[in-house]
Amino acid sequence: MEKTDELVGVTERPAVAPAGPPVRRVRPRPSGTAVLALAAGTAVVLLAAGTRWLDQPAVQAWRTVCLAITVQALPFLLLGTALSGAINAFVPAELFTRVLPKRAALAVPVAGVAGAVLPGCECASVPVASSLIRRGVTPAAAFAFLLSAPAINPVVLTATAVAFPGNPAMVAARLLASLATAAVMGWLWLWLGKEEWLRPLLRPGHTGHRDGHSRWTEFRLGFQHDFLHAGGFLVLGAMAAATFNVAVPRAVLDTFSGTPWSAVLFLAVLAVLLAVCSEADAFVAASLTGFPPTARLAFLVVGPMVDLKLIALQAGTFGRAFAWRFSAATTVVAVALSVLTGGALL
Repeated sequence: MEKTDELVGVTERPAVAPAGPPVRRVRPRPSGTAVLALAAGTAVVLLAAGTRWLDQPAVQAWRTVCLAITVQALPFLLLGTALSGAINAFVPAELFTRVLPKRAALAVPVAGVAGAVLPGCECASVPVASSLIRRGVTPAAAFAFLLSAPAINPVVLTATAVAFPGNPAMVAARLLASLATAAVMGWLWLWLGKEEWLRPLLRPGHTGHRDGHSRWTEFRLGFQHDFLHAGGFLVLGAMAAATFNVAVPRAVLDTFSGTPWSAVLFLAVLAVLLAVCSEADAFVAASLTGFPPTARLAFLVVGPMVDLKLIALQAGTFGRAFAWRFSAATTVVAVALSVLTGGALL
């Protein structure tokens, strides 16, 4: 017998699963994390070795920038993944369906604002959004939360304030542009989105408490998974940013940073390619001193919402038809709102 939830207006199915072949749970393979950890370990060994070529000024500058970005960002990455793991383990997913307004158009901005108080890495935002949709939250609101949670949560905003000392306008601009992008994308899905683009899959992961498992075990597994995954991308992002700062000739940077639009588009594309965790991307953006503030704002807004790993996660969870459309539209909206916000505040 079906039961209608008065708050979200969604029909819940009975708890008994329909007959069919048993679903096989597959333990996530740590191959990607292992590769990233191996790359980071190799870099540390090479940097620590007493090789003569490591004493070259360019290599020393690369090492200084890489270590500075990593050391500055690591505490925020630890705090963000710990809070994300605690929320996934101890906060019931049904809470979201109870606090969101019944009208989908109003649920979108409320879900976006909820992302400001619920920290989470962008890697975890995709399975969280999938879980919310399965629990009755309208997809538009779930997608607004997916975009806002890793972009404007307290850990990310604090890290941005530390990375840009004495520049509170950058923090405010990141908050407003990211929140506006999340809301606009949610409303666009209500207007143009089609259900056939979605392919929600029940995937193994650490999204919420599962019956028969200790909540502390869920917290430990979620924290371990998110930290190792995001930490690997942090190291690679720091290495890429250091290489970018040291190896790219100044003439090339001047070519892109000379005009506002080329600078904005260049750093937006760079954010997609670097795929730096949102708890650490502010320190990478702060190191790109040759670019104007609006371009660096675009880097901070686009990165947590669209990058290579997120596109892959979205394609695997919701389907490629959704991932490419949603990522392309999000990039356009994020760049446009970054330019508007940066022009007004920076």
